[in-house]
Amino acid sequence: MYKTLIYDFDGTIGDTLPICIAAFKKAVTPFLDRDISNEEIVSTFGPSEEGTIQALIPDHFDEGIHAYWQAYKELQYMAPKAFDGIQQLLDDTARAGFQNILVTGKARTSADISLEQYGLTKDFKMILTGSPKGPNKPENIVKALKETGTDASDALYVGDAPSDITSAHAANIKIAAALWGSIIEPEKVAALKPDYTCHSVAEFRKIVLPE
Repeated sequence: MYKTLIYDFDGTIGDTLPICIAAFKKAVTPFLDRDISNEEIVSTFGPSEEGTIQALIPDHFDEGIHAYWQAYKELQYMAPKAFDGIQQLLDDTARAGFQNILVTGKARTSADISLEQYGLTKDFKMILTGSPKGPNKPENIVKALKETGTDASDALYVGDAPSDITSAHAANIKIAAALWGSIIEPEKVAALKPDYTCHSVAEFRKIVLPE
């Protein structure tokens, strides 16, 4: 049914959103005269991590982004492995002839840290990452389709956030909502009408590799 599978990372490949939030707190708190809430951090999401640091501590960007990369790497123990079933899914879909692509809002630096942690550095045919200037998933999805010669009707995106649903819709491809992470917004996701709703990697697997 599909030829190309396009994956989000945070909350889809691994439970890395809590790592991101903790790393931001560790990186920016020394430059603030107050505590910062999870909600304030999440409200800046959309751009890659550089954009979040710029929004939170613009006068200390260089020190802040360096501290974030260091903290993000140190905190990998919070989610040391990909979600159960992801590695097998990538192996089996590749053997079945699918093109597996990663389109994430993460910066390339943090994406590489987590891909290395999970042993997935060679499992994606293409890796497209976020921009510090703002959300760019729709453009990167379209770029992935063009560069792999995939028709939009032959591609399926899988992601956990409401923005993943809207990004897939903007790129005119189908979307599977990944509701298996620790930070999910099922009501917001449902309101955006994803093509599939999956509460486990196993459920998603049945869509792309039906028995």
